[in-house]
Parts: sequence; structure tokens; C-alpha cells
Amino acid sequence: MGLFILRRTGVMILTAICLTFIVFFLTNLYPNLEKLAKTEGNFRMSDEAVASWLDKNGYLQPVAVKYGQWLGVLPGWRAETEEGITGRCIDGPVSAEAAAQAPRFCGVIQGDWGYSTRFKDGVWSIIKVRLANTGYLMMWVLIVMVPTALLIGVLAGMREGSVTDRSLSTASILTTATPEYVSGVIFIAVFTSATVGLKWFKGTATSAMTEPTFENFFLPVITIALYGIGYIARMTRASMTEVMTAQYIRTARLKGVSFPNIVLRHALRNALIAPFTVIMLQFPWLLSGVVIVETLFNYKGFGWSLVEAAGNNDIELLLGISVISVVIVLLTQLISDIGYVYLNPRIRIN
Repeated sequence: MGLFILRRTGVMILTAICLTFIVFFLTNLYPNLEKLAKTEGNFRMSDEAVASWLDKNGYLQPVAVKYGQWLGVLPGWRAETEEGITGRCIDGPVSAEAAAQAPRFCGVIQGDWGYSTRFKDGVWSIIKVRLANTGYLMMWVLIVMVPTALLIGVLAGMREGSVTDRSLSTASILTTATPEYVSGVIFIAVFTSATVGLKWFKGTATSAMTEPTFENFFLPVITIALYGIGYIARMTRASMTEVMTAQYIRTARLKGVSFPNIVLRHALRNALIAPFTVIMLQFPWLLSGVVIVETLFNYKGFGWSLVEAAGNNDIELLLGISVISVVIVLLTQLISDIGYVYLNPRIRIN
């Protein structure tokens, strides 16, 4: 197991490097850099002024060199101006003596994630706050989604073809077929609208960032959880129906074991092997789901920051968010593989 984790860690690092380089390359295309220069300078800048601004700020270097500097494996760029010496690792124009004291390497490896042009703050400082908000939202989504989905799936799969099975399966299909931006708009119109809505929830998701309550936090949670509940419930139901027709379940019935004991002691663990993998793979989906829901409810978390960074051409923040997203996806896949081995003893790692 240790060797397996070590090999997977190496593959994860290579995958993260490849994916972040692709994102870095796309965000550093010249049209994006031109838009950044005009946003930071003047929208009426000439092409020569744009090229001069980009050259002065180190954006016209080769992509591989810029990526190495951003990663922290190559020394940061430096340039001499009339005001002094500037560079990636230098805070503003400084004298030659001060520049000599500045570090040469300052990238992600060294903990320098860059500066956000949208929020005028360090990228890592922004990500910490926004990721904590999203983590709190995702925690409550999982608390609501996972037990509810497993319960629905087990109840539906216990007796295949029954009225309960058909009713719960139909409800699961309906929730899965409804995307978050549709259910979110419906919830807002029905439960919060001052004109035609019921006005059950008077708080806003923005206030939930500092003081979360049932009124201001329930709708974003249920909007994200609703889709996942249907998907996981259907997977659990399919796994449960397959287990309930297995030979050892029939043997237990012939021995006179009660139906609740058959479900709890024999069928449930084997039925949860496939849903466990599906649940772990929900984390990447949750990251994409919060982009829609956080924007819809104006909850300023990880997804909201991604939309703001993309809309304002904030290259450094986009890169930082992409790194966190890649790491979360790869870690959840590793945990899923390890958990699958422990849940299913028949799986062995060579």
C-alpha cells in the first residue's frame, strides 16, 4: 500500500504540473495579456504602449520561462527603469542595493502565489478566505446529501419493483435532471421573492459568510445537495438491487435470517462499495457546482472568486484557483482508490 501511494503521489505531481501548465499557457495568451495591460493602464493604450507595459512587467518572456518563474524553479525577472529596479520578487521600484537583498526565487513553491489585480491583495490570502467559505458550504452539503441519498437508495433497492422503489427512483431522476441554476432560481422565486414568493427565508447568502443561519444558508445548501442526492441514490439503488439477488443473500434467507438483519449485516456493506467511489468523486463536481450556486446566491466563496477572476482577467488568481482545484481532484481520487481497497477485500494492489 505504501508503494502504491508513493507511485500515485508521483503521478499526481506530474499530472498537476501538466494541467497547471495548460492553464498557464491559456491564460497567458497575448489577447488576455493585452486586456490585462489595458485594464491596469488605460483602455485607450496604443499597441506600442501595451507592448511596452507587458515588457516592463515581464509578460513577454517565453511561456516556459514565465511558468518556471511562477512555479518558483527559475529566478524571477528583473528590469531597470528610471524609478529603479523592478522585478517579480521585488516590491516596487527599488535601488540596486535593495534589489541585491531581494530573493531570486519567488513562486508557488516558495509560498508566493502572486498578486490579484481584481481584489488588490495576495492570491493566497484571498484563496484562504474564499476556500474556507466554500469548505463550510460543502461540509453542510455533504451532511445533507450523503445520508439522505444512501437512505433513499437503500430503501429503493431493498425491494426492487415495489411502489417505494418506483416512487423514490422517479424522485431521484427528477432531481438529477434539474440543474442547479434551474432549481436555485425556482427556490429563490418561491421562497424568497417579496412579490409572489412565500418569504420563508429572509436572510441572504452573503450574510451567511459571517453569521450562517437556517434562513440565509439553507437554500444554497439544498440547491447543491438536491442534484447529488438523486445521483448517489440511483447508484446506491442499483448496487443494492444487485447485492440483494446474490447467492449469499438467498442462503441467508433460507437459513431464516430476518430481513432487517440481511440488509444491515450482509447486504449493506457490499452495496456501499460503488456509492463510496461515487461520493468521493462528488468533490470535483461540488467545485463546479458551487461556481453556479455561489454566483446565483452571491455567496463569496471559491466559485464566486473564480467567476470574478475570469470576468476581470485576473491571471494570477485564476492560476491559484486552478492549482487548488487540481490538488483537490487528485487527492479525492487517491482517497477513493484507497477506500475502495479497504471496502472490497477482493481487490489487491500488485
